[in-house]
Amino acid sequence: MSPLTDAMLINGAVLIAVLEGDLGPHRKIGPARVLRPLVAIAAVVPLFLDRPVTHGNGLLTELGGIAAGLLCGLVITTMMRVYRSPETGKPVSAAGFPYAIAWTVIVGARAAFSYGASNWFPVQLAQWCAAHQVTGAAITDGLIFMAITMVLVRTLGLYARAARLPAAPARSAVAAA
Repeated sequence: MSPLTDAMLINGAVLIAVLEGDLGPHRKIGPARVLRPLVAIAAVVPLFLDRPVTHGNGLLTELGGIAAGLLCGLVITTMMRVYRSPETGKPVSAAGFPYAIAWTVIVGARAAFSYGASNWFPVQLAQWCAAHQVTGAAITDGLIFMAITMVLVRTLGLYARAARLPAAPARSAVAAA
């Protein structure tokens, strides 16, 4: 597959998986919800990352992708409400339209850049890459690292916020009956 196809597949998979798992009220926060994205990332990384750049401006480009993913992931995480379910007392989350829009805009911007790099501004990007000694692979890796980091930050943030919730009040025998 082409790097553009790879990027679009990753963008689509990330958006679908996150929105499917997070949108709506009372979304249970349990081991499956925390581990599923981590397993997906472990499966995606070997398929789409060849050899990350380990020096120079290519490394800085990849680190920039990680920094952007960290920032976007932190912002996204704050758009989700984490609380104890009134029915079960277990941690749940709620995410709505603003959360979906934010994810869609971020993933859409990544997809637009990927598409633009192949169709709108390939000459300008090639010139920039040559002038700054950055390979196209480093840019692709940076976008992949951004997506992975966003999902990791969202997942770990969700887990951390659920773990910090105050303990559920003890249910009395009268209330349970």
